[in-house]
Amino acid sequence: MPTTAFARRAAAAAALAALTSALLTGCFSNPVEDLVNQGVEDAVEGATGGDVSLGGELPAGFPESIPLIEGEVGFSAGTGGEEGWIVVINSTAADPMAEAVSALEGAGFTKNTELSGGGGGAVVYSDGEHVVLLASEGETVTYTVTPQPAQQ
Repeated sequence: MPTTAFARRAAAAAALAALTSALLTGCFSNPVEDLVNQGVEDAVEGATGGDVSLGGELPAGFPESIPLIEGEVGFSAGTGGEEGWIVVINSTAADPMAEAVSALEGAGFTKNTELSGGGGGAVVYSDGEHVVLLASEGETVTYTVTPQPAQQ
């Protein structure tokens, strides 16, 4: 009988090891990563009073008038008001920056300035209500959105 009990324990240990390995390698949601991300989100939100997401969600109050490209939200933060919002999108589009530019222009935004160098680029757009800084590197497009400053 001791051999059977040992075999059962060994089988249970092997099954537990396989499940743990699957959980931590990405076959399922990684609980350690989820806990770390939630801790970071809570710390930033507590320090800034803003809304932070390390994946999947837009920050509270993000303007609906800002068209975003299709893709996964990798990071977002924002407090609204004068501080604005930041949204990072990972896209599988052939040219994510071109799609982002096209979407903004299609929504009535006009280009204010353009910067490029080091394999990336940035473009500033406005629509009279918001200023949008688009920055791109590879498959990632970052939207930095602030309210349009008042004209003096």
